[in-house]
Amino acid sequence: MQTHIAPSDFLHACASCVLLDVRSPGEYTQGHIPGAINFPLFSDEERAQVGTAYKQQSKEAAMLLGLRIVGPKMETFVREAQQLAPERRLAVHCWRGGQRSQSMAWLFRQAGFEVVTLDGGYKQYRRYVLTGFENTTVSMIVIGGKTGTGKTKILHALRDQGEQILDLEAIAHHKGSAFGSIGEQPQPTVEQFENNLFDAITHLDTARHVWVENESRSIGRVYIPEVFWKRLRSMPLFNITVPQASRIQNLVADYVGFSAEELEAAFLRIEKKLGGQHLKTALDALCRNDYAAAAEIALNYYDKTYRYGLETSIASEIKMLEFAYGDADRIARACREMVGKR
Repeated sequence: MQTHIAPSDFLHACASCVLLDVRSPGEYTQGHIPGAINFPLFSDEERAQVGTAYKQQSKEAAMLLGLRIVGPKMETFVREAQQLAPERRLAVHCWRGGQRSQSMAWLFRQAGFEVVTLDGGYKQYRRYVLTGFENTTVSMIVIGGKTGTGKTKILHALRDQGEQILDLEAIAHHKGSAFGSIGEQPQPTVEQFENNLFDAITHLDTARHVWVENESRSIGRVYIPEVFWKRLRSMPLFNITVPQASRIQNLVADYVGFSAEELEAAFLRIEKKLGGQHLKTALDALCRNDYAAAAEIALNYYDKTYRYGLETSIASEIKMLEFAYGDADRIARACREMVGKR
């Protein structure tokens, strides 16, 4: 059996193995293969020490220092691996597929594990991801509309009705506006966002279309890979309009449970474009717990951005869909019917 394999085969093997990333915690945090468990050969400090020995002394000095550090840990490594992988099947990788992964693979094989390693390591995996975005053939239908339309709710309703979706905001841990971080987990790094997005795409059925929400290239502090974003922008756009009252109701429902301080901070982030008087009125509304009034002021700002985005759209087809209601389930069903008529 081949044990040092290319990224596509390695990811396939991970489906039946426990995946261990033996790089340092800092390397793992910067970006890792989704589903990987950080199982560091060296701590961040130890890795730095070995690297310094390599640069300032020699390869042999670095190797001896590495052995001195790792030696006392070997029994612990095996015991922890036994707990993580009771069936004794492991996939292991490091940065370049070199000493760290090969050393750990040797140790685990001696302890009776079946082990595969990633040829070229995480560095090669990253090339595979970025190339994958360039080569994707996924066909998308984009859900657009003004802020407060309930696009995410419509997207989730489509999923519940059996459609394929790609939830970019969920992957980014951000709703995509100045208010988008409220109630969300900390955002991943840009690199990790790309890894997670690619992983989500690989699980899609390319024979079926995929519904996705219209997004700017930046979602909070992360960015959609440019080649994929250009493809997204060129896809058919279903632009949805719902009554203003429904939009306000959606925003109030999304944010009413959060602290006034968080909402005030979000308004302050758009102070320059909102204008001093509008900002003061919005903050006064928050003080009175009049979330509807504050939401309406925010919508006036975001509607200007929406109009510009629609005017500069390069979508291959734009369907303008106007609804007299804001019910996400009904809108999702209408969108599905519209696909059948295209």
